[in-house]
Amino acid sequence: MTTTTLRRTAAADWRALGTGVRLVVTDPALLDSCNLLLARHLAEVDAACSRFRADSELAALDASPGRPVTVSPLLAEALAVALRAAEATDGAVDPTVGSAMNAIGYDRDFTLVREDDRPVRLTVKRAPGWRLIDLDRTTGTVTVPAGVRLDLGATAKAWAADKAAAMLADVAGCGVLVSLGGDTAVAGEPPAGGWNIRVQDITGSVDETPTDGTYATIGLRSGGLATSGTAARNWRRGGHELHHIVDPGTGLPVRSPWRTVSVAAATSADANAASTAAMVKGAGAELWLTRLGLPARLVAQDGTVVTTPGWPTSLVAAA
Repeated sequence: MTTTTLRRTAAADWRALGTGVRLVVTDPALLDSCNLLLARHLAEVDAACSRFRADSELAALDASPGRPVTVSPLLAEALAVALRAAEATDGAVDPTVGSAMNAIGYDRDFTLVREDDRPVRLTVKRAPGWRLIDLDRTTGTVTVPAGVRLDLGATAKAWAADKAAAMLADVAGCGVLVSLGGDTAVAGEPPAGGWNIRVQDITGSVDETPTDGTYATIGLRSGGLATSGTAARNWRRGGHELHHIVDPGTGLPVRSPWRTVSVAAATSADANAASTAAMVKGAGAELWLTRLGLPARLVAQDGTVVTTPGWPTSLVAAA
């Protein structure tokens, strides 16, 4: 997902949390200070939620299986968002897929995953299930049963984008857009005409028109937008084509009729949970999203585009 705007703004692009970061503000004079605050925020999220850091709070839960562990308010909030997403999607998005992610080779930063050619053995194994996780917000503790490993990849980046956009808009008093790997949140007064966001199969530079796949540019004035798909994070291991969206019911990369699903919602976290769940739900995703009243754009494997009621009219569309 790529962002552009209709009037003069200022933007910064860099990398954190293993993905691309884009910050756009409507007051160019505040870009540097906002970028410093964003960097600090994302560093705190990484220290709390990373599955790839031995010193993260999330990794520390592995050392205390079955026992209550006191966690920071930040990790408690991230876990609450993940559990809420699991409940809202009927378990299609489940944070207990950590072991399954490791089993398919996604056990380190994605840049390293693609360079690793060790074969993997694919075995059907249902995820333990999100209901096994006991999060007590009153005491600030979480209990994870033995043998269960958590992965917050389906929710943490979008949640971090929501928190960052709201925080920066409040501090800076201007319009703010934060996009983390395409999980986009906006807050504050938007530019004239709203934030123009290009939805596409693979996240790319705002200056480059996509050469492959379909894309559309829409206007967003509030809330969040997210795209989930199998085109951006995929790799090959031992003859297997793999990607990062795991079906909790099988523990294997989902085989979906959709190439990408984009959803607009009140928050980026809600949008990303819905778009990821739609990939897992497959053929029933369009009806499910429609029943929830979520505007969405679904791109089938053959490039056919389907939208649900409320999806914004495209400012530009191409195939």
